[in-house]
Amino acid sequence: MNNLENIIKNVDERIIKENIFQRIDELESFYSNKILNAFKKYQISETDFHGTTGYGYNDTGRDKIDMVFADILDSEKALVRNQFISGTHALTVTFFGLLRPGDELLYISGRPYDTLDEVIGYRDNNSSLASFGIKHHHIDLINNDFDYDSIESYLNNHKVKVIAIQRSRGYSNRDAINLDKIKKVVKLIKEIDSNIIIMVDNCYCEMTDFLNPTSKEIGCDIMVGSLIKNLGGGIAPNGAYVAGRSDLVDLVAERLTVPGQGAEVGPSINVNKLFLQGLYMAPMAVSSSLKTNIFASMMLEELGYRTNPKYDMEHVDIVLAITFNNPNKLISFVEGIQNKSAIDNYIKPIPSDMPGYADKIIMASGSFVSGSSIEISCDGPLREPYIAYLQGSLTYQYGRIAVINAIERVINEKE
Repeated sequence: MNNLENIIKNVDERIIKENIFQRIDELESFYSNKILNAFKKYQISETDFHGTTGYGYNDTGRDKIDMVFADILDSEKALVRNQFISGTHALTVTFFGLLRPGDELLYISGRPYDTLDEVIGYRDNNSSLASFGIKHHHIDLINNDFDYDSIESYLNNHKVKVIAIQRSRGYSNRDAINLDKIKKVVKLIKEIDSNIIIMVDNCYCEMTDFLNPTSKEIGCDIMVGSLIKNLGGGIAPNGAYVAGRSDLVDLVAERLTVPGQGAEVGPSINVNKLFLQGLYMAPMAVSSSLKTNIFASMMLEELGYRTNPKYDMEHVDIVLAITFNNPNKLISFVEGIQNKSAIDNYIKPIPSDMPGYADKIIMASGSFVSGSSIEISCDGPLREPYIAYLQGSLTYQYGRIAVINAIERVINEKE
């Protein structure tokens, strides 16, 4: 038995002995029951699979999907649409729905994900929020928590309309933000100004906790997520959701479609069944993703690599950051994931320029849905300290196969 086989054997034994997957299994059971109850509550039937064309009037399946998602996400209302092309698009529509010229957007989780640079105005673009006279500012985290003093000081000296929180790490090596921290900062913000809208970028984080940002126990006003991540279950072909307070979701709906029509229009075409089936499978997909991350973390830590989160830490999202401190190791790991993906596994990924990113990106995404992060994917910018971001797998066994292959390539890669 070689060294890698020994590590795999030891990791598997520890997972069983220490019952490491217990909380993940409990989450899967919790959300499976919640989804079944919502399907029953709103009487989901085969007739709801049939979509509409044209304007999308009287699309009962689409409207029921909105209600089911709102129920699952502890929200007053939800807008679930295939017209959203990505999570970034849904965030953009939400910003433009909530903010007006002269308003201010404040990120309190640090500078947001790279693809929002031109949306917000960190980089010049004539269609950005900044170009419409909307101000923006961000406050960095301190030791993976909010800078409560700076937030309080800023709010006491500035009139902020929307506060945004990005839960997942993006292309950084900070921790994802758990709901306990969000609950604490929401309380602080609302005590200073109860009219501030608190918006959460919830991408990658759905079903990793028993509560949601918009649960009454947490207190956020609105949140956004992509359907080619957690809640699409690997089946939704595209789309995103916005969920939260009814009045705020209505504003977003009118920005996505037409003022005065909002959520009443927008043809579902043929996605109703896929959205429902994807949500139905989502608890298992998220569970498998978390298990894959923990397995990968345990394996890599045995080999001396730093992962975030570590296997025994709280996993707030489905992303595992792996620091290689070596570009060749990063590239080899990503190649190993692509080599054991379902689609295009014969293709060798290479670092390249991508829209919305300042650095070259290497990306493994051999998925049935282009760019899906829940099936299994791995990507990272070619910049120090050369971090790979592993996401997903629809089943734990597929995830194990890909991770073992990627680790074997890293071991064989010369320094």
